[in-house]
Order: sequence, then C-alpha cells, then structure tokens
Amino acid sequence: MKKLEIGKSGLQTSEISLGCMRMDQLSVQEANRVIQNALDLEIDMFDHADIYGKGRSEEIFAEAIDMNPSIREKMVIQTKCGIREGFFDFSKEHILASVEGSLKRLKTDYIDILLLHRPDTLVEPEEVAAAFDELKQSGKVRHFGVSNHNPSQIELLKKYVDQDLIANQLQLSLMFTPMIDAGLNVNMQHDPSIVRDGGILDYSRLHDMTIQPWSPFQHGFFGGVFVDNDKFPEVNQKLQEYADKYRATKSAIAIAWLLRHPAKMQPIVGTMNKERLTDIAKASDVTLSREEWYDLYRAAGNQLP
Repeated sequence: MKKLEIGKSGLQTSEISLGCMRMDQLSVQEANRVIQNALDLEIDMFDHADIYGKGRSEEIFAEAIDMNPSIREKMVIQTKCGIREGFFDFSKEHILASVEGSLKRLKTDYIDILLLHRPDTLVEPEEVAAAFDELKQSGKVRHFGVSNHNPSQIELLKKYVDQDLIANQLQLSLMFTPMIDAGLNVNMQHDPSIVRDGGILDYSRLHDMTIQPWSPFQHGFFGGVFVDNDKFPEVNQKLQEYADKYRATKSAIAIAWLLRHPAKMQPIVGTMNKERLTDIAKASDVTLSREEWYDLYRAAGNQLP
C-alpha cells in the first residue's frame, strides 16, 4: 500500500482509508477480522464520526482490537463532529464534548485528525478556534480539518484558527464529479460548467489540503452503487476492460481512477467485507495513464468541451 502525507502535516498514512460508518452492524469478532485484514493490507487510516451508529461504531472498533498503546501506534484514527439530531453544532462546548465522547468510546488518549463534519451556518469561528486550541494544547487532538466545506467556509475558519486545516472530506466518485466537471468546462453555458463548490479542487491543491473522497462507488447523492449496476453499462464495460488489463476488480479500478488525480486524494472505502477490501486495496498498485483516466471519465457519461 502506497503512503501519502495528509496536507503538509508530516503525517504519513495509507493512500486508502477504511471508513467505519457501518462497523456498528458487526459483532466484535467480525469487526476484529475487518480491522486486522485492513492492517495486513497496510491500510492504517481509520475514519470515524461521533454519529456513526450513534457512537457504537467507535465502541465496536475499540472493543474489536482490545485497544492498547501497542496497536494504537500502528493506526491513524480520524473522527468527525458537528452533526446533531436535526441541526449542526460547531460551538466550543459541543466540539469539546464530542471529542471527549470519542476518546472514551475509542479507548484512546488522542485523536490523530478531527474533522468538522458538515458546515454549521451558525458557526462562530472564534469558538472553533478556542476549542481547537484547547484540544491541541491538551494533546487530545493532533491535527484538524473539515468535511463538506467550500473554500469561503474554510477561509472563514482560517481567519481565526491557528492550526493548519489539513484535510477536507468531500463526495467524489467516477460517477459523481461536479468538482472536476466545472474545471473542464470553463466559460461555457451548460450544466457541467456551473461551479457549485467554489472551486474546491484547485483550492485544495493550492492550500495543501488533502481531499478525502467519500462514497467513491456511489452515483449521484446517495443514488446507489454504480459498479455492476445495469443502469450504467458503458462505464462498467470500461471498468472491466481495465480490470482485465491490470488484473484487478472493477471496484479497484474505480479507486485507482481517484488515486490517479495529481491532487493526491485519499479515498474513504466503507466496505466491511474482508474479501472486497482486499480486492479494492489492489488499486494502490494500479497507475492509470492519462488516456485511460479520460477514457473512464467519458464512459461515465461526461463530454469533453
């Protein structure tokens, strides 16, 4: 498994991350097998959130590995906060309480990366800054970032926050590419040319923020999986063509497509199936050519200007 640096933090981790949203659906024994398999594949980044399974996913994770210092140092653990039932909350009080809850459930003394989960329009960035300062000084959180934020929202936070924001978790897949479409269809008058995210792809590269694509196998906003979906024969035909060439699976090629982008993204893969994760991890050994990357992009239904 290739490694990448998250932002300019010096934190080196696997270029594919295991998303633990569905871990609450597993038994402790099943979760242990999933986690150990990930580590065997040299996947050492584990992505959590306080709301996953209402906290149970973090608990199962810690119980499954019998969390202790020797295994903790082999992992990079990321969690998120800010989503509450019916509203978003970036208050200092909630951020601090959320981190305390995650630390307790994960049975660890520190979080490697804390992300603000979804933008809170009532955010008072001074409160975020105060919370981050306290968490950093106490050693409870080592690095910080955001999720689903656009450039202006990030700049607002950066005006007050002293710590670097090293990552932004955003929806992106071969079949969900608005941040890429707008950059290709510049100065045109059709739907793909609309900049919906403030130019977050280029912004992230300019400001050394690692994009972490979530739902890398989904089409649309939670529209379902596109791999082996009869609704998308052309893209699946191309995925199979390159899967055969590189002796990988279609899912691995879909991840390799994300990894090929020079933004050096870190896809979040949420499968809880050992065999599927093993297949997907082979994406780290695949380097698509420029022609192959665009071939897949066009097979996904995109037209080049």
